[in-house]
Amino acid sequence: MGHEASKAIRWGLFTTTVLAVLIVVGSRNLAHFDAALVGYTFATLFAVFGITYRYVMWLQRPPTALYWRRGWQVFLDRRYLLGNLRVLVWRLLAVFASNNFIWRRGRKRWAAHWLIMWGCVLAALITFPLVFGWVHFDMPAGDFEHYVVYVLGFPTMTFPVEGVLAFLVFHGLVWAALLVIPGVMIAMHRRMRDHGAGAVQQFGEDFLPLILLFAISVTGLMLTASYTWMRGYAFDFLAILHAIAVILTLLWLPFGKFFHILQRPAQIGVAFYRDIGGRAGLAACARCGQEYATRMQIDDLIEVERRLGYRYELGDGQADHYQRVCPQCRRAMLAIAQGMLWSSARGPVVEPMFDIATMMSPQQER
Repeated sequence: MGHEASKAIRWGLFTTTVLAVLIVVGSRNLAHFDAALVGYTFATLFAVFGITYRYVMWLQRPPTALYWRRGWQVFLDRRYLLGNLRVLVWRLLAVFASNNFIWRRGRKRWAAHWLIMWGCVLAALITFPLVFGWVHFDMPAGDFEHYVVYVLGFPTMTFPVEGVLAFLVFHGLVWAALLVIPGVMIAMHRRMRDHGAGAVQQFGEDFLPLILLFAISVTGLMLTASYTWMRGYAFDFLAILHAIAVILTLLWLPFGKFFHILQRPAQIGVAFYRDIGGRAGLAACARCGQEYATRMQIDDLIEVERRLGYRYELGDGQADHYQRVCPQCRRAMLAIAQGMLWSSARGPVVEPMFDIATMMSPQQER
């Protein structure tokens, strides 16, 4: 077992243990923990371990590790911290709350993404605190007209049993399912009709997540229909089906496409990296002098390549590294090098500005 894997396992065990302790403490030594939900709890603990393991492994990759560290450095920089906080609020609203980056790719795609995302967020905010015993409802002594909301064992608020708030709260998972189902159907329609999406899609990465979400939502609605209008008919069977769908989703969560939900927030750090890198100065091409990227990005890219064992240093000339040449000049250099090889047998050629052969033949560091 390598160092990276052992480190990821340690972090996975740590986060899983912390969550288990929080479940015991938050439910007042399991006094408010529903034993019927123990399957959901163990599936969640497994998911937390798997997610942590994969996330730590991802963060240990040289490119990810560098951008992660740089992202926090530029965000917490005292010179830009106040402005970064304002931009952070705007990006949380624009990028995550409204998904405007999906809107630019198509309205149907945005609708599917937005409905599924907020349906899942609402369901998670309701389900996990209830499963862990962190939130429960009880009636005051001698009062059958009101509910008291207990959070971590402490009473917080009271609302009438027959009120609008009670109807909205106790049907929260219904509203979540009514968001997820149309989102899944829009996404399915797009994947079956869009030939571009169909050419690259895979069952495990594209259809299975939608099928699992649809199964959870439909079985959850059927449970509500069973105890509301059907006097509990087939409730036990539906409860088992719903539990199977939820547990399978939680077990599959660390390994499938849903993992990008946890990776996506890191994009905010990349955005700050790009913004502040632009303020710090741009890198000029060593061949044509045109600015083509931030100086910080070029320096970090060179560092990452060296950590990966690749050397693209140049022997002579105006540039000390291949990355200090803009993409347009790289294409020009490729054409020049090919022309030199083609005409080498026809006579002497003009000496290039710097050693093209060295630039075009980077050697891997051994």
